[in-house]
Amino acid sequence: MSSYQCLDRRIQQWIFKQGWSDLRPIQQDAIDPILSKNTDVLISASTASGKTEAFFLPACSAIVDNQEGIGILYISPLKALINDQYRRLESLSEITQIPVTPWHGDSSQSHKGKLRRNPSGILLITPESLESLMMRQSGWVKTAFANLAYICIDEFHAFIGMERGQQLLSLLTRLEHLLGRLDRPIPRVALSATLGNLEAIPDILRPNQNQYFPCKTIKDDKTSSQLQLQVRGYLIKEPTRELNPSENTQQILPISLDKFDENTSEAIIEDPDLLISDLYKFCRKGNHLVFANSRGRTEYLSAKLSDMCEVNHVPNEFFPHHGSLAKELRETLEHRLQQEKIPTTALCTMTLELGIDIGKVDSVIQVTPPHSVASLRQRMGRAGRRGDPAKLRMLISEREITVDTAIPDRLRLGLIQSLAMVRLLINRWYEPADTSLYHFSTLIHQILATIAQWGGIRAEQLYKLLCQLGIFQNINTQHFKQLLTHMGQMQLITQLGSGEITLGIVGEKLTSHYSFYAAFKTPEEYQIIYQGKPLGTLPIDSMIVEQQYIVFGGRKWLVTFIDSDKRIVIVEHAKGGIPPLFGGGSLSVHTIVRQEMLKIFMERDYRIDVDGQSIDYINSNAKELFNESIENFYQLGLNNNWLIETGSTVYIFTWLGDKANNALVALLTQSGYMVGNYGGVIDVRKPTDSEDKITASEIQWCLKKILKRGLPTPEQLAKQVPLKSLEKFDDFLPEDLLCLGYGAIAFDLKELEQWLELVCNA
Repeated sequence: MSSYQCLDRRIQQWIFKQGWSDLRPIQQDAIDPILSKNTDVLISASTASGKTEAFFLPACSAIVDNQEGIGILYISPLKALINDQYRRLESLSEITQIPVTPWHGDSSQSHKGKLRRNPSGILLITPESLESLMMRQSGWVKTAFANLAYICIDEFHAFIGMERGQQLLSLLTRLEHLLGRLDRPIPRVALSATLGNLEAIPDILRPNQNQYFPCKTIKDDKTSSQLQLQVRGYLIKEPTRELNPSENTQQILPISLDKFDENTSEAIIEDPDLLISDLYKFCRKGNHLVFANSRGRTEYLSAKLSDMCEVNHVPNEFFPHHGSLAKELRETLEHRLQQEKIPTTALCTMTLELGIDIGKVDSVIQVTPPHSVASLRQRMGRAGRRGDPAKLRMLISEREITVDTAIPDRLRLGLIQSLAMVRLLINRWYEPADTSLYHFSTLIHQILATIAQWGGIRAEQLYKLLCQLGIFQNINTQHFKQLLTHMGQMQLITQLGSGEITLGIVGEKLTSHYSFYAAFKTPEEYQIIYQGKPLGTLPIDSMIVEQQYIVFGGRKWLVTFIDSDKRIVIVEHAKGGIPPLFGGGSLSVHTIVRQEMLKIFMERDYRIDVDGQSIDYINSNAKELFNESIENFYQLGLNNNWLIETGSTVYIFTWLGDKANNALVALLTQSGYMVGNYGGVIDVRKPTDSEDKITASEIQWCLKKILKRGLPTPEQLAKQVPLKSLEKFDDFLPEDLLCLGYGAIAFDLKELEQWLELVCNA
């Protein structure tokens, strides 16, 4: 009997009605392991490859004749994706008579009420809503999920290594514990298009349990999608002036923030003529997605394009889409894209990166370098549906080189990073999951949620459930005891005479509010102060220490003081010309990306090798910018040197990822230098009160000294960072656990030590 014949006849009938001539390879391969119910399943395939059907067709076949209780629990990171799946499952639900219920904060009470009265079929839910049910209605959950056959996690990559991922995987362990299924696991099916290091994923999907419950990996290697790709370069020409060496640069005021992006502290300076004209030309009369990385840039570009429509007396086709927009505006735009009747271009951040069905998109355009290779893959997969080639354009702006141009901009690092990510994308490399993190904040959240669920629980039971059996594998008993003790001191929990732990006064207050269900928070906003006057606010989502350079509002500043209590950062205007245009992005860039950038420089070649042929994919402007970057790379001697001495600055080129570079920045500030990090290039200067000239040999000697005395641990290095509270409940952590957690997030001392040994002993 073929795999297809194993499907229920009603499912076969549905497939026939879709007009499908055959199932796709991943859909065929998924049938047997899912129907067996004796293995977890990981399905890794490109966007629009049929991953969702690969799960639902056999899973619905398995539960179609057993409607007692909820049979399938589908978990998504986005409400919009849940709504989309609800629409997509409508016809399948009709033919199989399997009810489907969407459940999230915006779902109708009628849907929820119906499921409460008669739990059955498929439940589509977010982690936060599942947390609410577990905490407030655990009795109903125990009954409603008694016959649960499958748990499906969509867009699994969006959870891995994140607070939401820790929460979700902890929730699944708690759910199996509640249902008495720890010894009879409920099969978990994970779906994703961009999972790096697939071999490590099964242990993340079911921590420490694969020896008892295996995981079948299904990867779409049998099909290849066509990609039409072009990288386009743009030159920003700005009027500049040569500064008099004696001029006090601190007086270059007032500071204009008219084009300031408060989300990313980047100046929005794309060429208002050529780049926007190209966007208008590429997108008019079609359906497109333009990813602009930040909310401010998204709004800026959509406004400019809307103005262009008005000038040309044509209907507006350009609309922003980001998380801060009202739900109604986002859904209206999504519906407009789905209809495919009216030409529509969405200018978005990361909001349309995941697998929401937005119909057929003609192309995807990336403005500025993407955050990661995985992100680029997700975005590329939004186009090229229904058998058409995927069309991807990347529009990269670089600054005209003048006397003021910083070294990073001379190397066109934004362009080079984009080219490196394209090459890695073609070679199917994606950033691997970081499983080294502790996530103490989320552990606090899960301790409180578990106590709220049970009313009271013993410490050893908590540790076994959350750490030994759950996702918090990095937490040892010493850390756990220390955490519980501190939580008691903070009145989050209290211990009864019986030994049971219950919620304390503060814990009761936190868990009683609806905001508790989410384990994550938006980055803390700090006010930037210059000469007593506020310049704006900056979300703190990366390392900032005193004597570090930052770029804010398109200008370069030196951080002189940080007050974590008042949420302020005091800055001085930094000397030394205009700041680099390219800062590398707010998210951490991986070492493999930087090494690929170096490879491009050394080979003087950006082209992609496909079937033995070198494929060119950049336009003439980008080629000119690339040739200029190569020329400057060799003129600076970076083919042989990692230190560049120029004027009052020494630049360090490590070609390492941001975690290793963060560690080097912290160590150099510890040594008394003023330090910046722009796109992986480290900028080192003497303190402002020093009259001595900085030299490359001095920095080399300093690094040798750092290596000789021995590098600190990430925890020790974290102690010098004042702003360590990145996650939701970090303020409830004792200082040493906060440092331990932050150190794992921010620093890679092992990688840095290897690099130091290489360059210092050469």
